[in-house]
Amino acid sequence: MSVSELYGQCTRVWIPDPDEVWRSAELTKDYKEGDTSLQLRLEDETIREYPIDVQSNQLPFLRNPDILVGENDLTALSYLHEPAVLHNLKVRFLESNHIYTYCGIVLVAINPYEQLPIYGQDVIYAYSGQNMGDMDPHIFAVAEEAYKQMARDEKNQSIIVSGESGAGKTVSAKYAMRYFATVGGSASDTNIEEKVLASSPIMEAIGNAKTTRNDNSSRFGKYIQIGFDKRYHIIGANMRTYLLEKSRVVFQADDERNYHIFYQLCAAASLPEFKELALTCAEDFFYTSQGRDTCIEGVDDAEDFEKTRQAFTLLGVRESHQISIFKIIASILHLGNVEIQAERDGDSCSISPQDEHLNSFCRLLGVEHSQMEHWLCHRKLVTTSETYVKTMSLQQVVNARNALAKHIYAQLFGWIVEHINKALHTPLKQHSFIGVLDIYGFETFEVNSFEQFCINYANEKLQQQFNSHVFKLEQEEYMKEQIPWTLIDFYDNQPCIDLIEAKLGILDLLDEECKVPKGTDQNWAQKLYDRHSGSQHFQKPRMSNTAFIVVHFADKVEYLSDGFLEKNRDTVYEEQINILKASKFPLVADLFHDDKDSVPATTASGKGSSSKINIRSARPPLKVSNKEHKKTVGHQFRTSLHLLMETLNATTPHYVRCIKPNDEKLPFHFDPKRAVQQLRACGVLETIRISAAGYPSRWAYHDFFNRYRVLVKKRELANTDKKAICRSVLESLIKDPDKFQFGRTKIFFRAGQVAYLEKLRADKFRAATIMIQKTVRGWLQKVKYRRLKATTLTLQRYCRGLLARRLAEHLRRTRAAIMLQKQYRMRRARLAYQRVHRATVTIQAFTRGMFVRRIYQQVLMEHKATILQKHVRGWVARRRFQRLRGAAIVIQCAFRMLKAKQELKALKIEARSAEHLKRLNVGMENKVVQLQRKIDDQNKEFKTLSEQLSAVTSTHTMEVEKLKKELARYQQSQGEDGSLRLQEEVESLRAELQRAHSERKILEDAHTKEKDELRKRVADLEEENALLKDEKEQLNNQILCQAKDESAQNSAKENLMKRELEEERSRYQNLVKEYSRLEQRYDNLRDEMTIIKQTPGHRRNPSNQSSLESDSNYPSISTSEVGDTEDALQQVEDIGLEKAAMDMTVFLKLQKRVRELEQERKKLQAQLEKREQQDSRKVQVEQAKNDLDLDQDADLAYNSLKRQELESENKKLKNDLNELRKAVADQATQNNSSHSSPDSYSLLLNQLKLANEELEVRKEEVLILRTQIVSADQRRLAGKSTEPNINARTSWPNSEKHVDQEDAIEAYHGVCQTNSKTEDWGYLNEDGELGLAYQGLKQVARLLEAQLQAQSRKHEEEVEGLRAQVEALKEELDKQQQTFCQTLLLSPEAQVEFGVQQEISRLTNENLDLKELVEKLEKNERKLKKQLKIYMKKVQDLEAAQALAQSERRRHELNRQVTVQRKEKDFQGMLEYHKEDEALLIRNLVTDLKPQALAGTVPCLPAYILYMCIRHADYVNDDLKVHSLLTSTINGIKKVLKAQAPGGIALALTDHPPFSYTLPLQDASHPRKHGVRAHSEMCQAAVACPLFPPGNAPTPAFNS
Repeated sequence: MSVSELYGQCTRVWIPDPDEVWRSAELTKDYKEGDTSLQLRLEDETIREYPIDVQSNQLPFLRNPDILVGENDLTALSYLHEPAVLHNLKVRFLESNHIYTYCGIVLVAINPYEQLPIYGQDVIYAYSGQNMGDMDPHIFAVAEEAYKQMARDEKNQSIIVSGESGAGKTVSAKYAMRYFATVGGSASDTNIEEKVLASSPIMEAIGNAKTTRNDNSSRFGKYIQIGFDKRYHIIGANMRTYLLEKSRVVFQADDERNYHIFYQLCAAASLPEFKELALTCAEDFFYTSQGRDTCIEGVDDAEDFEKTRQAFTLLGVRESHQISIFKIIASILHLGNVEIQAERDGDSCSISPQDEHLNSFCRLLGVEHSQMEHWLCHRKLVTTSETYVKTMSLQQVVNARNALAKHIYAQLFGWIVEHINKALHTPLKQHSFIGVLDIYGFETFEVNSFEQFCINYANEKLQQQFNSHVFKLEQEEYMKEQIPWTLIDFYDNQPCIDLIEAKLGILDLLDEECKVPKGTDQNWAQKLYDRHSGSQHFQKPRMSNTAFIVVHFADKVEYLSDGFLEKNRDTVYEEQINILKASKFPLVADLFHDDKDSVPATTASGKGSSSKINIRSARPPLKVSNKEHKKTVGHQFRTSLHLLMETLNATTPHYVRCIKPNDEKLPFHFDPKRAVQQLRACGVLETIRISAAGYPSRWAYHDFFNRYRVLVKKRELANTDKKAICRSVLESLIKDPDKFQFGRTKIFFRAGQVAYLEKLRADKFRAATIMIQKTVRGWLQKVKYRRLKATTLTLQRYCRGLLARRLAEHLRRTRAAIMLQKQYRMRRARLAYQRVHRATVTIQAFTRGMFVRRIYQQVLMEHKATILQKHVRGWVARRRFQRLRGAAIVIQCAFRMLKAKQELKALKIEARSAEHLKRLNVGMENKVVQLQRKIDDQNKEFKTLSEQLSAVTSTHTMEVEKLKKELARYQQSQGEDGSLRLQEEVESLRAELQRAHSERKILEDAHTKEKDELRKRVADLEEENALLKDEKEQLNNQILCQAKDESAQNSAKENLMKRELEEERSRYQNLVKEYSRLEQRYDNLRDEMTIIKQTPGHRRNPSNQSSLESDSNYPSISTSEVGDTEDALQQVEDIGLEKAAMDMTVFLKLQKRVRELEQERKKLQAQLEKREQQDSRKVQVEQAKNDLDLDQDADLAYNSLKRQELESENKKLKNDLNELRKAVADQATQNNSSHSSPDSYSLLLNQLKLANEELEVRKEEVLILRTQIVSADQRRLAGKSTEPNINARTSWPNSEKHVDQEDAIEAYHGVCQTNSKTEDWGYLNEDGELGLAYQGLKQVARLLEAQLQAQSRKHEEEVEGLRAQVEALKEELDKQQQTFCQTLLLSPEAQVEFGVQQEISRLTNENLDLKELVEKLEKNERKLKKQLKIYMKKVQDLEAAQALAQSERRRHELNRQVTVQRKEKDFQGMLEYHKEDEALLIRNLVTDLKPQALAGTVPCLPAYILYMCIRHADYVNDDLKVHSLLTSTINGIKKVLKAQAPGGIALALTDHPPFSYTLPLQDASHPRKHGVRAHSEMCQAAVACPLFPPGNAPTPAFNS
């Protein structure tokens, strides 16, 4: 099946839930490939959207069909996953009260926390002899399976019971042993089965205690082997114990108890035989009262103590031995109450000789009081030469006392276990055995110590054995059924086990540290860190140096190393043990003697036993007390655990996993969180995973045929071979052959296939059921219809006859009455009609007259209101238009003034960096981006208006429907009521009509006012249009006049330039002569150089000169070079030829200058010849212009004065703009809302209007000045075209280049100065500045002409729009007049309804128009504010640029010989950065950069840093690095702009240098998008951006 088929509508799934772990839900919509979410309906009918991770495409788990819910075997579920397992266990536990469930070979047992009647003798006999799957899951079924396999396979068995504390492990093991004792009763009269059962109360009393999780928690592990003979009767048993929790004897946490035997003995202290124990209640003893609560609810310690004594008796423990055992236990309690007093020095302690508890301790153990008193407070130190007795501190004495108590109890525990084994031992030959392992589960607490480490180590070993066994059984099943098998990868915890037990593992290092004389827990922990820090199962906590973390299979556990060495050593002072060995009681002395024999069962098993493995006691024999030979606790536990694993591996294991359903010990209460934690820890889910990896669902052929025969076709049922039928059905239903496999006796299915078959079966049954129901219901309805029809026809026949007879009689009687009534009623009706007719005619006459008068008055008032509205609206529209026009003019003036100044200042930079058209293209791209944003805003506004219109339309429709319903109800009620209610209805209608008329009157007044205002506004607009036309005509006249004045000025200029050119020609002839003389001088000097072999001094240029020339974009001679050449000439003339002959500096400069003049002469001759041919064709055209050349000199002077005037006016405008900026700032500080202060806003608009008007005037003057300069140049060039050396186009090598207009003006002033000083003309025009200025001004003139044409077109469009509005108003007025005429022809009620409808529609349309108008005004206001902020920023930039230009101009006027201004540049360095630091660089310079941080730094510092990085990347020719840095910078700027609020963008832009290069770099960073040439142009256009310093724009080498 595909995923879309599985996840269809109504499919139930599992989704994660924080409270219930997993929650059921149902799909409300089919899932399709690529969907990012699922539409789900939860069980409480709430709708939820479940997101799907697109990358992993992890869909929620599918839920099993209802037929599979509650299965007694989890592996039979079609979908095997965690939620299915958890839900199945919950349903069985809560709904069916079944505490047992199979999971393959594992029995899952949930503790019900109450007694259930399922463990009686009859239940045992019911499960005896049954197969494991024939009856419901039970601990007896597992025991029966182990017993059966032992008898059938003659192989030893093991039942492994595990789980958390409080999960019911001890009870499950107890019931398993009871089953074996009942089924496999002993063949003799030894009652060995009763002894096996009797061992449980004793071990619970001495080995179980109350914890926070369990009232009867086993604090040790035990493995009981029940031996059987050849007839499989019990002949004996043996018990091994593992890791008794000795620390509980001397310490218990809150709400916990010591071992049960202490409290049982205290509860029975009042018995006569226990008087000598000197015991009282448990609260009086320190070792039993630390947990504060000494009682367990529902437990009688005295009764349990009696059962313990009976068990001792049954196991053959004599009464004297029992009394001795109880004395030893009581002595431990007295030892805990011994009071130890510290001396003043703090290094010694003492015990009072009269201490009654010490007396009781010595008396009960039969030891000497004085010796015990002495050695409890002292210790012996033995050296090679002598022996010392040393005192101990109070803490050391307490530790020694506690160690002695633990040692005594551990020895007593081991002695009891040995005697139990002796009692259960038999001399008969053991044929086989079944072992029951009751061992602690995985534990983790807030503080975990040595005991938890050993417990979790044992669970790691058991989990490894469990995984390997489950995997092996699964493989055997497939091999038996001959199914193709692929190895499954299951979790192997061998690395974690190696970490603990391998060489130099945790235990080895612990034992090694225990052997060190001064070993400490901290040193051991440090060794673990050094050794195992690289292991994946070992971790070091961040905040501790004494703890370590081990990653177990179930969870991570943090162990605190404090106390590990002490517990592992388990040291007790030898002097105290020697005192106990000398006890007068044999039992006490035997406990501490070293030469005890091992358990008899061990020797018996070694005497030729036919068992398949040798069984040895897990308790190692005691060695000599010498420390060198004593094994540590960890070593003993590891050895016993290896023996246990050898035993389990030699047997066939059966697993019982006990689950604790809740922590509150509530009966039949299921906590999903706690349950799922234990399922993950105990290996149940691992079993599920291994099963799900293969074929978890398995059906026998017979069962599959009986279940799914409905899916078999009829022709296939003829076949008698059920296997073949099943094969054909599956191949036809499931197309994927990997989803199922055919075994010898079973069919194996992948996970989910049984659910799919169940779905097909349910669909088949549903279709058949519907067909049967349809047929049966149809037949029943037909029978019922026939019976009803026959009965109805009979009744109708009789009824119709009766009615016909009655009708005939009635007709005869009524005919006579009608004849009489006819005449009487005719007369009475005639009289009544005549009376009503007269009254009605009278009422109608008066009513209609009143209505007509009212309508006339209303129409009259509406007409007057319309006239008023027309005038008011016209006045309002005119005021609004004037205000908007004033604001627009102010903004245009300010913008044009700033634009003109910026263009005037930036033309030189633009000419040297990129062509003007390229900058225009960049501007067009910016405009396109702005227009796109405007379109997006308008689309959003249109969408909002559409939604509002739909809402108003729906409201209007609802109101109309409501009025229609009321009218219909009124008409109906009018028809039903009699003439009595007619007057009341007429009165109410009159009142309503009166109200409607009043409302209509109000609406018509408002409409009239609005119409008058609109007409007034149209008139004002027409007047404004006329004024604009007049202004346009005036401007045209002014332009014509100024053009005439310019022509006169240009003629004067031309004459002046002619004279200057004549002087330049004479100067050139002198230079040619000088050149020939210098050549001769050069030959002479060369001859002299062969004689004189010395190096003369020379003058170097400044260090920055070379860098400036290298960075220059034009190959022209610099100002300093020209100045040096002229200085050289002057020096030759001053000092004479003889002295100058020895100055090589002067000579070299003169030589260079001569060569350049020769080259220039050749170029001028070639250009002159070419120009003469062209100028011969223009003689006729130039004659007409000669008349205008006379007044050029005066015009040039006037232009210079005009320019100075403009500069002064510019300063005034700057001052006004600063005052305006201060006013805006004050307004922003006083009130953040722009709508709250209309006075300040009007002030702002007025100031802006004045500034814009002034700007417009200055802009027109600048345009006139530019036009005059261009025309003067053109006429001068035309007049001098016949002369050989004055043609600008042919003589200027750089005339095609674009230069700044300000430079052109300065060049003109330089010409005037050279004329007065008689300087060389060739020096002025070497770089062709005048030609470059002419080309630049010509392009500016074209741009301004295009702008003027665009403005005229815009004005014409506005006029057309106003005309269209006037026409629309006329049409609307005609429509209203027609509507009014139609209304007069209708009835009063229809007039009211029609009028209300018309007014509603009209008001709705007007409301929409007004809303649109308001939105446009708001949008225009926002646009004006944004433009104002942009202008403020531009003014700031302009002021800074002008200040810089003035300072440079002053510096140049002092030094230069030629007046052409050149902008010097400082040498820029490079900054290397690594690719991985790119994100950090962008974050610090763009994203996280604050304007306040740049207040005291160099201007544009971030931009310079970024440029230096780009320059280095370009230097190393790394295209990818350049592209990545530019892209990251642009993205960072966009991110900053998006994050800024709308009101704060302008301020952020003024302080954020990188913003200004966004647009030029946006396309410059993508060279492959536009091509190499376009990319080069973009890089050149980037020079104009503030990011790059002048002359340091990115070069086209980025694309190399």
